[in-house]
Amino acid sequence: MIRLKALELLEKKGKTKYWLYMQLGMSYQNFNNMINNKTKSIRYENIETLCFLLDCTPNELFEITED
Repeated sequence: MIRLKALELLEKKGKTKYWLYMQLGMSYQNFNNMINNKTKSIRYENIETLCFLLDCTPNELFEITED
């Protein structure tokens, strides 16, 4: 399973979930599902924006787990 590590990266940056939500400009339901790894897909534009906002690469944004 591929897992989004946005919450961990946010913590390192000293930013909140609310800050990220406001920056992304998506519906709260979609944002919450994405952040909590309850979605089956993430748009490339959202990955790019997350990387820009969190100052990371896609490789740092995701991890593969055994779940």
